[in-house]
Amino acid sequence: MNAKTESKVSRLDSVKWLVVAALVILGVVGNQYFAAESILYRVLALVVLAALAFFVAVQTAKGQAFLTLAKESRAEIRKVVWPNRQETTQTTLIVVVVVLIMALLLWGLDSLLGWLVSLIVG
Repeated sequence: MNAKTESKVSRLDSVKWLVVAALVILGVVGNQYFAAESILYRVLALVVLAALAFFVAVQTAKGQAFLTLAKESRAEIRKVVWPNRQETTQTTLIVVVVVLIMALLLWGLDSLLGWLVSLIVG
């Protein structure tokens, strides 16, 4: 791309991000203003505003990059080999035992140091 095209894209992106910010502010202020209305209507309005803000944000360069990252992350998550139930249970038990042992060691060390300090201080 040349410099003019890049500056137009960045200028338009800035305007789009301002629209996104305005939609978010409108949602916050509108939710506060219509606090007496039914929560169903307020939630529906917030969902519509959030969808509009997301749609506008996706039209920017950073929004497209975010969508690409999300798609690639989803593909990577599918490649993960998840542990089975037995491995999960064993790992959890190991962690619980190690935490209990460390808690007892720290409790004993704290008691010993407290006793030593009380002997020194009097």
